[in-house]
Amino acid sequence: MFLAPPAELSKLLHLPQEDWLPRQSAHQSRVRRYADPYLARRSAGKKHPVEDFLFTYYTQKPGQLARWHPGGGVVLSGAAAAERAGWKYHRTPDAGELAAAGVPAGAAAVMVDVEAFLRDRLDALQFAGIILAGTAARPAQFGCFGLHEWAMVYRQDKFELRHEYLQLRLGSGRTDEVVEENRIRCSHFDAFRFYTPDAVALNSLQPSRENQRVLEQPGCLHANMDLYKWAYKLAPLLPSELVMDCFELSWRIRAMDMQASPYDLKEWGYPPILIETPEGKAAYVEHQRSFAAESQELRQRLLRELTPLLQSTAPGQRHAPERTEGPQ
Repeated sequence: MFLAPPAELSKLLHLPQEDWLPRQSAHQSRVRRYADPYLARRSAGKKHPVEDFLFTYYTQKPGQLARWHPGGGVVLSGAAAAERAGWKYHRTPDAGELAAAGVPAGAAAVMVDVEAFLRDRLDALQFAGIILAGTAARPAQFGCFGLHEWAMVYRQDKFELRHEYLQLRLGSGRTDEVVEENRIRCSHFDAFRFYTPDAVALNSLQPSRENQRVLEQPGCLHANMDLYKWAYKLAPLLPSELVMDCFELSWRIRAMDMQASPYDLKEWGYPPILIETPEGKAAYVEHQRSFAAESQELRQRLLRELTPLLQSTAPGQRHAPERTEGPQ
């Protein structure tokens, strides 16, 4: 059994209520910008092909995202902190921790229970570390041109169209021709697994859950969107500001991904990136390179947060793959 080492009391940070409540409020306002329109659409029975995605594909729900966390090693004090004592992976600091953080004895306070999280979620932490470090170390590839979305509707007359309320901007026949005229090299399993059966053999790689840790690369839009997944799966160990930075990058990547898709999204306010043309391919790569650079910075920030925890864990633990997310 894994037993986490004692917390290093000298590194405990104290945030009094007057300091952390504004951070909590700012985070919640940041989340509402995205969550409130989604919740309103859901209540009205409406869908949005771009702006619902992060709340429907990923398992983190708006209410969970809105909960602000300071991260591990932080003691929150004040009456409002006591309300968090019953939250999962939270606990009241002991007398030594209160003293080390400079909090008066007997004051209302709470902190993330890092040891409990690691006992329950060590595999998730280690698997995220493998994916993040491996992806960061590989060269970025920029030759996919977003064709994974096209492969998901290849020969769609034989298969159910994924987004049934959307139209293909080139029609089925021309969409199929674009797939056949281009080399498809998708390295991301969670995109590849939604290909139509006829498109599977056209991909020059055969991604799987088993080879995910060796194929993920930092030019992939979906690998970069998944920074949000790795961040929220490790909450509350990570500060919520970092989780939201990952969320907002993923939001912008999703918009560009769908602009380059075969769907006609002009009515939704998303003009197409015409990847079937040389000019469109060039535009796609320009966006892709920019997102790759941003993603590498976030990936390094995540690794800086996780490295001390990864180094503290016992060697030889198994790395179980995370369960898959819902349909795209």
